[in-house]
Amino acid sequence: MKTKLLLLTLGLVQLILGLRVVKRLLLTSQGERLQPMPASDRTERHTLSVIMPVLNEYTRLVPCLEGLLTQGQEVAEILVVDGGSCDGTQDLVRSFTRRNSRVRLLDASPVPPNWNGKAWGLHIGLQQVAATSRWVLTLDADVCPAPLLASSLLAQAQKTGLAALSIATLQEIEGPGQGALHPSLLTTLVYRFGIPGRAIRKVSEVQANGQCFLLRREVLEECGGFQIARDSLCEDITLARALVASGHPVGFYEADSLVSVRMYGNWRETWQNWTRSLPMHDRFSRGYTLLALLEVALVQALPLPLFLVLVLLRSRSRWLLLLNGIGAAMRVGVLLGTARAYRQRPWSYWLSPLCDLPVVLKLGSSALQRRHSWRGRPIIRGGVK
Repeated sequence: MKTKLLLLTLGLVQLILGLRVVKRLLLTSQGERLQPMPASDRTERHTLSVIMPVLNEYTRLVPCLEGLLTQGQEVAEILVVDGGSCDGTQDLVRSFTRRNSRVRLLDASPVPPNWNGKAWGLHIGLQQVAATSRWVLTLDADVCPAPLLASSLLAQAQKTGLAALSIATLQEIEGPGQGALHPSLLTTLVYRFGIPGRAIRKVSEVQANGQCFLLRREVLEECGGFQIARDSLCEDITLARALVASGHPVGFYEADSLVSVRMYGNWRETWQNWTRSLPMHDRFSRGYTLLALLEVALVQALPLPLFLVLVLLRSRSRWLLLLNGIGAAMRVGVLLGTARAYRQRPWSYWLSPLCDLPVVLKLGSSALQRRHSWRGRPIIRGGVK
């Protein structure tokens, strides 16, 4: 009797959360994609400053800087803000400053103990932005921008009237381990927030990506700049939530080959580092984090293994079998949909649903953990208390 009650409760919760996820996917299924756009007559010259925080990025920085040098005259400057690299990153950047006067190296070391290192770099960069720049574009060092990235972002901002928008970058992965793990982690975002392609007006629905984030300078400064994210593990999400809370919708779009990124070198780095920020737990979260993780656990991760167990045990709970069969089929459907997020997919991509359960457990653990580290530096959510 207790087992039947437990299964009934589980099924009802799965059904309720599953309907929430299905509704979310349907409402976001017709999203807009960012199109490549050359600079128009309306595009002002020297209207955008790029800020790129770096720390020991010697082996990854060249493709990003090479791509930035292909941007048009709408880009006034490229500020590379170093947080104390010791691997030759600064010398590499100086070689680019000699090639192109738009590239500038800023020293942001040492990082204050109460600051997330990336947020500190962005803060220092914003203080040095050229007076002519009306827009700020934050980029990560592992991003590879196509020549029309800046002009396309500005065109989208002009068309939509948005003061902030970011890009779901095209992902580059390799190897069977990363091929299985990375898509499982990415899929948690789809279940929790839906499909990119719209302007977001509710804090609980915010999606953003600091790898490529365009912000109107005036609005950014009105909201306190990057200080709002000084003690956040997910500075891009915290900043976007602060903007939305202040009445400024934030756009989030796919952009195909306009910008790509190789986030981590292998599955171990992916497991250790992306799971730190992916829970998106910050001062704005309230109960959103717990609800989102429950959706991922019961709607993304559980249906496939539970369906197989029920089949093997020849369960008489046909309604529960049907419910989880539908959930497993939906997971396969989402797997087909997220395939476009990757330039190339290792064969193990199609096995990524097998990683869903350990991913949920890892994200839950990370959400509860305050102390993390990045390249040997401590990161404490909420700051030192």
